[in-house]
Amino acid sequence: MSAPDVRDLLDADGPAAPPRRNGELVFQAPWESRLFGVTLSLHRAGVFEWDEFRRLLIEAIADWESQGHDESTWSYYERWHAALEKLLATRQLCGADELSARARALARRPAGHDHH
Repeated sequence: MSAPDVRDLLDADGPAAPPRRNGELVFQAPWESRLFGVTLSLHRAGVFEWDEFRRLLIEAIADWESQGHDESTWSYYERWHAALEKLLATRQLCGADELSARARALARRPAGHDHH
């Protein structure tokens, strides 16, 4: 059985819907698309059910909204990151400190390191 198409997983509208332009996903920075890809890969590997992640994403968005932040500071993928971090920590797969250490290690790699 093949993995579901990403379009079947993502909300088209509503609180968990990712940013789109002309129907295509929009990423403002490379880290956002990488985070998106890692999340989908973990889901497809059976690490978690998509509805579990989606629920945490909606909670992360609602939490941000309830804190009265200036809308100019909004970042959908920062909320995505918070949801994934919570999911990984809840399942004891990767704590916040370990996740931060891994992110720093990846950020130190030179540009184009994985292109041959």
